[in-house]
Formats: sequence, structure tokens, C-alpha cells
Amino acid sequence: MGDKRGEADTILSLGEVYFGLGDDETALSYFNQSLPLFQQVGYKEGESANLHSLARVLRRQGKLDEARTHIEAAITIIENLRTKIASEKLRQFYFAKNQDDYEFYIDLLMQLHQQQPHQGYDAKALNASERARARTLLELLAEAGVDIRSGVDASLVERERSLLQQLHEVDKRLIELFNGNYTDAEAALKRKQASLLAQYEEVKAQIRAASPRYAAIAQPQPLTLEEIQQQVLDENTLLLQYSLGEERSYLWLVSPSGITTYELPPRAEIKKAAQDFLAVVASPVKSKILSLVAHADKALGQIILQQVAEQLGNKRLVVVADGALQYIPFAALTIPGKNVPLLVEHEIVNLPSASTLAILRRETAARKPAPKTLAVLADPVFSNNPDQDDRLNGIARANPSQNQEHLSSLSPEALLHQRSAPLVMMNWKRLPFTRQEADKIMALVPEEERISFLDFQADRAHATSPELSQYRIVHFATHGFADSENPELSGIVLSLVDGNGSWQNGYLQLYDIFSLNLPAELVVLSACQTGIGKEIKGEGLVGLTRGFMYAGARRVAVSLWSVDDQATAILMSSLYDKMISERMPPASALRAAQLEMWHSQEWKSPYYWAAFTLQGEWR
Repeated sequence: MGDKRGEADTILSLGEVYFGLGDDETALSYFNQSLPLFQQVGYKEGESANLHSLARVLRRQGKLDEARTHIEAAITIIENLRTKIASEKLRQFYFAKNQDDYEFYIDLLMQLHQQQPHQGYDAKALNASERARARTLLELLAEAGVDIRSGVDASLVERERSLLQQLHEVDKRLIELFNGNYTDAEAALKRKQASLLAQYEEVKAQIRAASPRYAAIAQPQPLTLEEIQQQVLDENTLLLQYSLGEERSYLWLVSPSGITTYELPPRAEIKKAAQDFLAVVASPVKSKILSLVAHADKALGQIILQQVAEQLGNKRLVVVADGALQYIPFAALTIPGKNVPLLVEHEIVNLPSASTLAILRRETAARKPAPKTLAVLADPVFSNNPDQDDRLNGIARANPSQNQEHLSSLSPEALLHQRSAPLVMMNWKRLPFTRQEADKIMALVPEEERISFLDFQADRAHATSPELSQYRIVHFATHGFADSENPELSGIVLSLVDGNGSWQNGYLQLYDIFSLNLPAELVVLSACQTGIGKEIKGEGLVGLTRGFMYAGARRVAVSLWSVDDQATAILMSSLYDKMISERMPPASALRAAQLEMWHSQEWKSPYYWAAFTLQGEWR
């Protein structure tokens, strides 16, 4: 068996060599020899790769229908193998590794559509695009309403709890380098953290594998065109769905009654234009130079909006972006042929996939809204130095020099247990306008309908308290951070100091958020970069949004870059006034608040208002 698999690998590789040389007939001969060998030994990954190779050579020969048959067989194998992987992270990795199959399939279907425009190949390509994105998120949302730990060995559940506690302890001890000291201890803590995260992921996978309730969850299926039109869109809403490819990219414009497709330039060209635009619009300096903004805006807008601009009317736009476009505030893009941003004529909502919203609606359809209106966590304490924060006045604290002298005397191993938050977050500065922001939005809500946790109380304990599940809106006004390498470590910063002036773990990280029960109508992350995360092929941005959706939020408002403190306070005050006083839906309220800032002279630059986007339900 092992020899046959090795033989199959060798023959497949020879076929690839001849394919690269342009000798299609010889390549096809080798591919047809290796395929039955993979099938005989039952090596499904090899069979899938072989089918993909056959599809490529058949397509180049112009045999598109045969190529389609083979690539569909390859994708069927990929999806069957994927469902057998219990670990969320490994599923993501496996799916990312096979994204080329989906990209090829989409491109092939669109080629068939050009040849046979009335056979529905454009709709099949849209479904392939849905199948290629955010699949793990779909499965997480389907799982979210089920207690998968019920019926599982108690020791596994206890192991999960223990590992989570250990991660919190490492968070408490982990600090940034201080004047270049303790690098060995820093590295040791990082290794320990990585090990704990891997163990935590493995235990979660074991729980899923052992859970009778998880086994009973039906695998959610990505939506077809007809299902998108019926379950997601309405008469006032259009879907703009992008798929970026190496040779060419595509845009689908979908209405409740039709679909139109557009071919766009290759991924690399779109990525450069998107990065150039973001470099200007997210800069507090460059964004004020109108000529720079206009140039970058025009370059990107012509690529991704020019062809579709006249079809948009004044409809709401649901954007399912791909690749570098996930970092772009579409609201700030100028409508081609006009001198106003999309925001002026359109309400804009972002989704990881159209199927995501359908399953969010399904899972929350029978849920009763929480009884109270608003919970706010704002203006945490980041320093125990009264010179930096006057809230520490009158509170006894350790002498910083004595603390430094104590740290210097410790071995790296001892530092694993001694280093704590004073050095961790020494660079976090108080955000004075978050207090103003909190006061203004709290004043809009009757006292019995609201709760606030400010100063020392804006901490992890209150953020993870079951009490928050009693509120329809949960608002965090603080710093946020994104870890592009380990998205599980992205999060928001709460109070790093307790009421006694002692350091504490103030991180609320993604793996904590997945453990919350937060059935909110809206979670607002009024913080920096809360809408970004690590881009994983086939999943999109893996960040805080999916954590809060898993925890129960119907919609999440997040930011795409480091936002201005004062401008954000003004935007948020206006957003809540429109939601609460004028009873506008969150998506409409956000647009109205952003329009107010765009109309003002002081805050007109998109740097001040465009960072915030709404993901999830718009109704």
C-alpha cells in the first residue's frame, strides 16, 4: 500500500512537470495513471489533488464540462474530509490549504457563464464563493446555541476550565520588555502561552468529538442564489460580493430578483489599490490632504465600483468583501462620477458571508430581547501611578523603584511568577473622552434600564459577568488590540489596576469572548482596530467580531483602524441619540451619525468617522 501511494505521488509529480512544460497530452496520461492508484490505497487528499490537476489540463484543452466534473469531485472530497476534523483551528488550516480548488472552480464557472450566459453558471459561481468563505464561522454559529459540554466526561470539561485559568494567569504575568531586560523570561512565557493555547484547542476538539449534542448538529450549508434572495435580501437591499483571484477577480451584484456579474482585475492589483487607499484614509495627517484622498479613492473606486455604480440606486448595500477589501471602509469610497462618498446615498453593512446572516437570523429568531437597555464599560484604569492617573490619589501602592529593584533580583524562572501588569501595559494611555462618551450615552437611558462600570470597575470580572446578558446593548469604550499572528490573543483592554492600586489581568481576549453568554442586540467596540484580525484564506478576518457573534450578539460595531478619541466620543454620542431617542435601527443610526460628521467642517475627513462599520443584522 505504501509503495502504491509513493508510486502515485511520483506519477502525479511527473504529470505536473509536463503540465508546466505545456505538454498537455503527456500530463493527462500521467494524471490518468496516478488517479486509480490513489483510489486503490484510499488516500483521499492525493485523489483530490489529482482531480484538481486533471481539471486544470482539461480546462486548458477547452474541455470545460469535463474539467468541471473533476473539480467538483475534488471539492466534494475536500468538504467530506473537512467535516471529520473536530479542531476549529485545524479545520481553518485545512480549508485554507485547499482554497485554490475553490478559486479555480469559481473561475471555471464564470468562463462557462461567458460561453453560456443563460445556463445559471453565474449563480453556481456565487454559491461556490459562499462555499469558499467563513465556513468555520457558520459552524460555530450553529454550535453556539447548543450546550456541547452536556453528556461529556466531566474530566474533559474540568481540563478545559483549568487550561483557561492557566491562560489567564499567563496573561497576568506576561509583560512587554522593559529596557531590554528579562528577554529569556519573556520568551519562556510566550512558549508557555503557545503551549497552553494548543492544549486548549485540543481539549475543545476532544469535547466536540465526544459530545452527543455536537454530533446532532446538522452541518450548515452555504446558501444558493435563490436562498440568498429569499432569506437575506429585501426590496431595499443589494448584495455586493467580491471574490479575488490570481488571474482575475469577480463581483456579483445580487438583488431579490436578479444577479449581475462583473470581471475585475487580479488580486494583486486590487490589493495595492486598497492598501494605498487605506494608507491615506486611516492616517490623521494624510487624510486631511484632499488631493491624496481623492487620488487613492479614485484608483480603488474605479476598480471595484465603476462598473456597478449605476445599478446601485439608493439601496442599502450589504458588502461581502474578500482579501484586502476586508480592511476597507466602503462608506468612505466616492461614488464614481460623483463627488460624494457612498455613505451619502447608501446604508452599508458588512458580512463575512451572506450565509452568516441567514444562520444568525435562524439561531436568534425565537430569542426574546433582553429586558434592559444598556450596559457600558468605559474609562478603565491602566496605570497605578497617580502622576499619570489622578484616580490613584490616596490609594497606597508599591514604590516603582522598589518594584524594579525586586524584579532585577529575580531569576528568569522566578519572573514567570512575579512579573505583572505594571510593565505590561505601561504604554496604554487613559482615553479621557471615553468618560464623556459614557456619560452622554448613559444620560439617554432611564436609570433603571442601564448600568455602567467605570474606572476600576471597568474590569474583566464585570465584562464576563452573567449580569451583562440582561442588556440589549453592550458598549465597551477602551483600547483594543489585534494580534495578527495569534488572533485568539486579540482583545480589548479593561482595568489593569484594582481599587487597591494592585495590578490585575485586564485583557478580555478572543478566547474569553467565546466563553461569554451575551445575547445582545448590539455590541459596540468603541476602541481601536476591533474590526480587524488575521486574514485566513477561506475564513476572512478572524477577530473579535466572530467571538461576539458566537457569544450571542446579532450585530457588532467595530473599527478598522486606530480611532481618534474625541471624534469617536462625538460619533458614539450621536449614534446612541439616534438609536435611543429617535429609535433608529443601529445600521441607519450609524450612517446618520457618520453623515453628521461628514457634513461638519472639523470632522469631515473620513479618518474621523469611517473607521466604524456594522457587521451582522441591519433590520
